Amino acid sequence: MTINPPIMPIREIIAGMYQLQLPLADKRMPQLSHVNAYLIQGTNGWMLIDTGWNSPSTQQTLESVLKGLNLSFTDISTLVITHCHPDHCGLAGRIKHLSPRTRMIMHSWEAELLESRYIKFSEPQKKMNNLLVNHGVPSDTADALGAAFLPALEFVNIGLPDSLVYGGEMIRTGVFDLEVIWTPGHSPGHICLYEARNQLLFSGDHVLPSISPNISYHILSGDNPLGDYINALSKLVNLPVAQVHPGHEYSFADLQGRVQVILDHHNQREKEIVEIMISGSYNCYEIAAKLKWNMRNLSWENFPPLQKRFAITETIAHVEHLRWKGKIRKTYENDCFNYHLV
Repeated sequence: MTINPPIMPIREIIAGMYQLQLPLADKRMPQLSHVNAYLIQGTNGWMLIDTGWNSPSTQQTLESVLKGLNLSFTDISTLVITHCHPDHCGLAGRIKHLSPRTRMIMHSWEAELLESRYIKFSEPQKKMNNLLVNHGVPSDTADALGAAFLPALEFVNIGLPDSLVYGGEMIRTGVFDLEVIWTPGHSPGHICLYEARNQLLFSGDHVLPSISPNISYHILSGDNPLGDYINALSKLVNLPVAQVHPGHEYSFADLQGRVQVILDHHNQREKEIVEIMISGSYNCYEIAAKLKWNMRNLSWENFPPLQKRFAITETIAHVEHLRWKGKIRKTYENDCFNYHLV
């Protein structure tokens, strides 16, 4: 059983920069007790990186932290969203309502996902159900897996961006300059922020200190999200980084070492998939059921719907990455995608 350390609502990184630990309470994801947001000083207001999700406890914690610094929501002049998952953007709409002058920035791809994920979500959900069935998920199971994301909708108060970035831009607060680095994979428009003077990387969910970020194949992910993720990791390893400040868990120093551990994890997973496929042709549901998962000793049949969906879509991402590397062939037979080794 994962035991999370007590949440520290605020921690000073350096003068003018703070890490905020905002509470999460999703029983489906017990390993994540909080999301890290970051408050950064500017000459005409403060920058907030990510918001936590839309819940009374998150808003109260953020409000209390601001009050302790003699600030309020109206002192947030810039809101930067690393990606549009509920725990990172859920409170954005509420903040913009409380502080209409706050300018919100996010990647163009993430902005396009807001409508399909949180407003017109029924059509993408239907397509996702079809994708799961096409990868071998039994039809009587696909509906539950396809709908597993819906409870998260209550934690999102949508805020629309005022400015879009693509990667390479500088966001200047007047005190600190942060470079936008496009790092797709966990989400198509995920961004990291790099502060070169103090060699600080705000990594969102791209690099976490002990958890391997979920990289899933989705109808909105593009056709090789794992390849995108690995390529984006390669952009970071040559940056001079003294401290990494991630979206979850805790800050850490050895970026290169952590990247290598993540790459080793994905390489090992691909070896496991290849070993399974030596004996014949499989769909991704069959492969996922044979892989080892860290699910507190639960059998595959007893996985909660959200965790089973993550397992299957992560498997699809791995298998498709192997396909694009030329190691696997894909066929479509009897309304199902099957894969076999080359």
